[in-house]
Amino acid sequence: MEALWLSVRLATCVAAILLLIGMPLAYWLAQTKWRGKFLLESLVALPLVLPPTVLGFYLLLGLGANGLLGKLWIALFGHTLAFTFTGLVLASVIYSLPFAVQPLVGAFESVDARLLDAAAVLGAGRWRTFRQIILPLSVPGTITAVVLSFAHTLGEFGVVLMVGGNIPGATRTVSIDIYDHVQSLNYVDANRLAIALLLISFAVLSTIYAVNRRVWSPWAVTRGE
Repeated sequence: MEALWLSVRLATCVAAILLLIGMPLAYWLAQTKWRGKFLLESLVALPLVLPPTVLGFYLLLGLGANGLLGKLWIALFGHTLAFTFTGLVLASVIYSLPFAVQPLVGAFESVDARLLDAAAVLGAGRWRTFRQIILPLSVPGTITAVVLSFAHTLGEFGVVLMVGGNIPGATRTVSIDIYDHVQSLNYVDANRLAIALLLISFAVLSTIYAVNRRVWSPWAVTRGE
């Protein structure tokens, strides 16, 4: 249960951070006319195709004692980011970034441009238009981004193992704990944790599909179906 709680805490922190940094990034990607934005889109989506061990390896180099960020962290706090919970959070934010940004970009791009034009004609600024028009119409996409980033972080293995190692109570997440149980042929405990992750994953997917189909959304409109 300690490993499961650590994974939940990690996933919650990552989902919250990704919502804060992913929303302005997604809004810029959805609105900009810059022809070179495909470069940034490719960079954001890179964790989708890059093997987790490769990403974890380079993150370990960057967060370690000889890495640029690692040296800065040592100067400020006296220890490296590698093999710490904070390092896991930072690595997981990078690894799960596309799972937050891409649903948000899709949600922002789906807002009817005529509504934005009408708001501009009425004198509404960018912030007011975003707050009163774009954001309310993008609630399903926002929920999808949060839930997906939470679920993806909850079950990640390769990046966590490379950056955090296997320190009980600090960096041993539930996926690593399952691996340890299997390695020691303790299939009973491995199965118990695997079932817990299976149920959580099913609940996550059910939430996403329910939001997208507006099963329980407060913005749902009854059409006599």
